[in-house]
Amino acid sequence: MPMPWFLLSLALGRSPVVLSLERLEGLQDAARCSPGLSCHLWDGDVVCLPGSIVSAPGPVLVPTSLQTELVRRCYQETDCDLCVRVAVHLAVHGHWEKPEDEEKLGRAADPEPEEPRNASLQAQVVLSFQAYPTARCVLLEVQVPAALVQPGQSVGSVVFDCFEAALGTEVQIWSYTQPRYQKELNLTRQLPALPWLSVTADGDNVHLVLDVSEEQSFGLSLYWNQVQGPVKPWWHRNLTGPQTIPLNQTDIVPCLCVQVWPLEPDSVRTSICPFTEDPRAHRNLWRAARLQLLPPRGWRLDAPCSLHAQATLCWQAPGRGPCQPLVPPLPRENVTVNMALEFPLLKGHPNLCVQVSSWEKLQLQECLWADSLGPLKDDMLLVEARGPQDNRSFCALEPSGCTPLLSRASTRAARLGEQLLQDLHSGQCLQLWDDDLGALWACPMDKYIHQRWVLVWLACLLFAAALFLLFLLKKDHVKGWLRLLKEDIRAGAAARGRAALLLYSADDAGFERLVGALASALCQVPLRVAVDLWSRRELSAQGPLAWFHAQRRRTVQEGGLVVLIFSPGAVALCREWLQDAGPAPGAHGPHDAFAASLSCVLPDFLQGRAPGRYVGAYFDGLLHADAVPALFRAVPVFPLPSQLPAFLGSLQGPRGPRLGERAEQVARALQPALDSCLRPPGTAGMGRGMGPEAGDRT
Repeated sequence: MPMPWFLLSLALGRSPVVLSLERLEGLQDAARCSPGLSCHLWDGDVVCLPGSIVSAPGPVLVPTSLQTELVRRCYQETDCDLCVRVAVHLAVHGHWEKPEDEEKLGRAADPEPEEPRNASLQAQVVLSFQAYPTARCVLLEVQVPAALVQPGQSVGSVVFDCFEAALGTEVQIWSYTQPRYQKELNLTRQLPALPWLSVTADGDNVHLVLDVSEEQSFGLSLYWNQVQGPVKPWWHRNLTGPQTIPLNQTDIVPCLCVQVWPLEPDSVRTSICPFTEDPRAHRNLWRAARLQLLPPRGWRLDAPCSLHAQATLCWQAPGRGPCQPLVPPLPRENVTVNMALEFPLLKGHPNLCVQVSSWEKLQLQECLWADSLGPLKDDMLLVEARGPQDNRSFCALEPSGCTPLLSRASTRAARLGEQLLQDLHSGQCLQLWDDDLGALWACPMDKYIHQRWVLVWLACLLFAAALFLLFLLKKDHVKGWLRLLKEDIRAGAAARGRAALLLYSADDAGFERLVGALASALCQVPLRVAVDLWSRRELSAQGPLAWFHAQRRRTVQEGGLVVLIFSPGAVALCREWLQDAGPAPGAHGPHDAFAASLSCVLPDFLQGRAPGRYVGAYFDGLLHADAVPALFRAVPVFPLPSQLPAFLGSLQGPRGPRLGERAEQVARALQPALDSCLRPPGTAGMGRGMGPEAGDRT
């Protein structure tokens, strides 16, 4: 189940904020007060007649400020309307008047304060609400106990629930008392034109959910809100009723905003940007950012949103070392996305790269000149520093830092310091940057690398000559070693064995045991044998035909052979296919690969592709040689075990080892199972008859 990520709605006003909307049940208006106050809402609306301002006879309650809040008034589970909750803050205004005789008698000097004459204050507060085409007035009675009556002090507030209003309308609210002791309060707000919008996230799936009535029609647009440049909408639809809009997780960026408006003339459009603080959105923004080179020395950072970032140039040496920033001498620059910037360079170089960082964290790095100027070069970057009185010093940028050229450090730049200075003065180095404080030079190192490789090649040649001399002196020993190596390679190939796929008709359980004994014996030759007896799980999952296709393709690709083992049942099946009768539906078991394979085996024989891929075999005493259909005699057909050596030789191929002893082992393994099949039916349980008619199974 998707978990609610956050609920988006708008408070009254033109600056939207994100908050959760409270849900009110029922149609009745209601009023409630701050602790200590008591209040009552008159039934029904009243007539709005503010009247004239009158003088307060003493302390009175007056409204001091108004606050509004959006809530939802729901009549059913999903049928809700927008409603405006109004809070009126009250304060005590005025003082108790003293009688003239008390003032004459000097009672004002009495230090003991006089108790109020009334036990509490009571006021009738009117709320007037106008939102075209609706106008309402309600009356609230509020009573404040004497303990809270302090002139000039706030006593609390009374809250009214609520005035219904439509999306996108302007509302005006007035508040005053009856009688009126001061100017009425006035508040004007623009209601948002935004349906109830929520964002849900389930893993990487993000959805915009708009919960509105089925009759509500509105326009919805998704756009990138950029500080620089105009708004870039990338999705717009006119919709009706509740909607769930999927968003790609990679499309969520901080400046992705939603704009909604009712499909009415002169409607107000309201926008909200819900992903501003989303960490995933900021990660997606950097993934979408791209650096682009603008010839001759310009560049630009393309991104859908504005970024707080700085850029600097760095020098990337060949290999996997870090790119070394060129700060100083080059300064860092603040990045403005989608705006062309200039490099402070004289020339470009493939080793110069751009690093973009945000809050001291490296976010992006690209070597912009690699495409136009080729791969990274093994050049040495020299940093020239200029001081007063034309004093100049040089250092070479290396992974350990900037190494002075004329130093005793054990680095490549220090060892070649004098040569690099000569190259610089002779004009062999490329000047990349120059100003009053210094310069950058790229000096090629190819010739020094070539000198090092010449020594390596000389060492290799000397080593090869020494090996050749050793070969001449120990020729007989080397020949013996090569012969042993060749025999080991052949033995390894023979141990791996050739592939063989056995196909047979499962006439009965005894014949299956005979085929299983043959397969097990062939594995000791060694051969890599595939037979359906050992693959019943794959047969059930794939089906006999698919299993045979996969095994036949693998066997042929590896240079192996498919062995057709003929039996009375197999001969009968072949005759059915050759006579175009086809096998009877459901006449064979779910694991009978032989019956399924005939649809692919017969075309190979009919089209002459069988030689070299197939061999045949049958068991002495179970089938006569003439019973094998003539079509299958296009390949060698061996009686077993009488021609077992020739059969094994055909399976092993011309390069196979001698198989005299192995043939005897296979014959001994086959004989018990073959004798069991040759016994009369009365002495051994047979699942089916072994005559030619056994192929006609129903």
